[in-house]
Amino acid sequence: MTSREDPYSGTEAHSGQSACSPRASHASRRQFLRTLGALGAGAILTESAGLAAQSSPATSRSALNRIDVHHHLFSPAYMQRSGPVRMSLRADPALASWTPQKALDAMGKAGIATAILSIPTGGIPSNQAGEAARSLARDSNEFGARMVRDFPGRFGLFAALPMLETDGSLREMEYAYDSLKADGISMMTDYGDKWPGDAVFVPVFEELDRRKAVVFVHPTTPSCCKDLLPGVPASWIEYDFDTMRCVTSMLMNATFTKFPNVRFIFTHSGGTVPVLARRVGDMFPPERAVGAPQGVAAELKKLYFDIANGANPSSLAALTKLVPASQLLFGTDFPMVRTDITVNGFRDFNFPAHDVEAINRGNALRLFPRLKK
Repeated sequence: MTSREDPYSGTEAHSGQSACSPRASHASRRQFLRTLGALGAGAILTESAGLAAQSSPATSRSALNRIDVHHHLFSPAYMQRSGPVRMSLRADPALASWTPQKALDAMGKAGIATAILSIPTGGIPSNQAGEAARSLARDSNEFGARMVRDFPGRFGLFAALPMLETDGSLREMEYAYDSLKADGISMMTDYGDKWPGDAVFVPVFEELDRRKAVVFVHPTTPSCCKDLLPGVPASWIEYDFDTMRCVTSMLMNATFTKFPNVRFIFTHSGGTVPVLARRVGDMFPPERAVGAPQGVAAELKKLYFDIANGANPSSLAALTKLVPASQLLFGTDFPMVRTDITVNGFRDFNFPAHDVEAINRGNALRLFPRLKK
């Protein structure tokens, strides 16, 4: 494999294996995710790099009809980190060679017209606060906004927040919406073993509700559950369980009912939510009825779920028993997951044609009407 200088990001990339190649190393990607989960503030660089314009793939725009709501970006400062993160990035060709152009190439192959960008798990470690978290959120958000500007119509942005700092989150949200024109906000399923229903996050949700925000919630791993099974990365199991912990936290603390203007997207076909929803509903305490006045099932039917890395018969069968097709969104989890995993699984499930169109595009247009243009 030979190295070259990427003209867009200014970082070293590698020729050879494509980011969407079936030969991409799953083992090294899992190790990368584990490394990210253990990051501290010392691993973060706040140096930024310029972006240079680059051409889009030759794919006809008329052939692109999907909106991908689960698509990760890696800003130059993130890519240039030293230490274990740099080693892990280099270990997996799909991550080491990521550039905006490679994202566009993968989108063209998967029929994706627009991908809404978000920072990956571990980008801002879930237990981190302070200047390092604020700086990395700003770096990622400005890089994503630059991609949106440089490739009109091809990208959107879920802006990251330093969620453990209320004032910092409110300032970053204001900047993201008013200056960067973000499409929504991304957050993790927990922060420092505090789940989003915790009272500490109420001021942030009050502002999200005022802005009628779309909030993309990506799973991570709480400190309780790292390395429970030796040799088994948290991304295999714990991500899906932490999605359920997050949803349950919000039900128990009435987040969904207190902030009805916020539209939530949860990932990976809901993780364990479809399987455990009835159990939680049956056991939901009457004294907490304000969190689910019409029952747990009614609250869950209001949520949106992307099918990234969850487009398989068992996950989709469970999810479609929980929510109607109007609540499903197309997503890929690129470059952490090959786009064909979701594309092929979605195709093979044999949704009716009108549901295919809704999941590919129509449902997302309700959330992001600017993409109709």
